[in-house]
Amino acid sequence: MPPLRRASLADQAADALLARVRSGEWAIGDRLPGETTLAPQLGVGRSTVREAIRRLAGIGVLTTRQGSGVFVTRLDAPSGLDTMLDGAAIDAVLEARIAVEVEAAALAAHRRTEEDLDAVRAALAIRAAHRGDLVRHVETDTDFHRAVIAAAHNPVLLEMFDGIAAHLRRAMVDMLRSRPEPFGGDDDQDSHAELLAAVERGDATAAARLSREHLSGMLSRDGHR
Repeated sequence: MPPLRRASLADQAADALLARVRSGEWAIGDRLPGETTLAPQLGVGRSTVREAIRRLAGIGVLTTRQGSGVFVTRLDAPSGLDTMLDGAAIDAVLEARIAVEVEAAALAAHRRTEEDLDAVRAALAIRAAHRGDLVRHVETDTDFHRAVIAAAHNPVLLEMFDGIAAHLRRAMVDMLRSRPEPFGGDDDQDSHAELLAAVERGDATAAARLSREHLSGMLSRDGHR
């Protein structure tokens, strides 16, 4: 990759990193190399790399996890949909989740493979391991729900979920932080385990019901209905 020479180096660096994400060099969930690796590749200083990462984090392409590094959270810059979502209320986002996830849960119960089940089980275990950390809780919770949707083997539903995932994470963090009581850990791991069990046994009716109850409960708890 040629060094960056023009003005607005942070913008140039952000564009270069985004191009590498778009090219498939890093997938969603992958960790980027450190600043000391990226800076010479881009021909800029480490402070410019940090600013470029901040800019991409601001549009949801990257996320920084304290003590862990920088990770890819989406594969492209925001579209018109993303701009609309940035202004959407949390209840509208949750209602969109219900529309996608209830049907996906039912389909997953019919179509899941053993590989799919292994992925959902792993996501549930990781979710349990981060129950006390608000940001990581939201990230791992999102990963669990995405694994269920992936098990439905409907690329349109998965694309729809991925399209709102970055906004969803931000909105969920804001919602949990706004509650009167401080975040003290996850209190609904059991309901997620029940959803997994319904998918495992192929019970589409139960899977759809559990998905709807979970998401509708979030709407009711936070006063959105």
